[in-house]
Amino acid sequence: MSDDKQPGESGQRRGFWAWLWARPKRWFLLGIPAGGFLAFLVGIGFSGGFMTVVEASSTLSFCTSCHEMQAFVYQEYKQTPHYQNASGVRAICSDCHVPHALVPKLWRKFQATYGEIPAHFMGKIDTREKFEAHRAELAQKVWDRMEATDSATCRKCHSYEAMAADKQDRYAQRKHSEEYRKATGATCIDCHKGIAHHLPEKM
Repeated sequence: MSDDKQPGESGQRRGFWAWLWARPKRWFLLGIPAGGFLAFLVGIGFSGGFMTVVEASSTLSFCTSCHEMQAFVYQEYKQTPHYQNASGVRAICSDCHVPHALVPKLWRKFQATYGEIPAHFMGKIDTREKFEAHRAELAQKVWDRMEATDSATCRKCHSYEAMAADKQDRYAQRKHSEEYRKATGATCIDCHKGIAHHLPEKM
C-alpha cells in the first residue's frame, strides 16, 4: 500500500493550524479577529438596511407619493383590473416596472435615482400638459425595457401554462399559442400596451 503524502506534510499541516489558533505574542494583534467580527456584523447590518430601503421604495405608497403619480398615472391605473378585480389580486407599480431579480432590480433603482428623480425636482411632468407632451416618450421607454426582457415582469404573475385557453376567444388563443410566439417572436407587451395606463395620442 503506497502513501502519496510527502514527508513532513502532516507536520506542516499541524504547524499551520497551531499557528492559526495560537494566541498572538503582541497584544495589538488581538484586534484583528475582533475587527473582522465587527466588520462582519456591520456588513450584515448594512446589507439588511440597504435591502429594507430597496423594498420600501418598491411599495405602492412610495411609488404614488409624488404629485405626478397621484394626479396622472395612478388615477388611470386605479380604473384597471391590475388595481381591482374579482379575485382580489393586485399588481402594484413595482410588479410591472421593477425587475424581480436582485441585480436588474438594483440597476433599475440606479436608473431611477439618476434619471427620474432629478426630472421630478425639475418639474419635467408636473402639469397635465407637460405630462401628455412626454407620455409617448415615457411609455416607449417602458415598452422597450419590457421587450428587451421578453416581458419578464409580466410573466412573473402570468403563465401560458396556467391560462384556460377555452375561456379565451379564438384570436387570443392564437396569439398565446407557442407556435405563434415562436414564429413571430412576440412578447406580452407587443399586444398589451395600454393595459394599465392610457395610450399616448400619437404613437
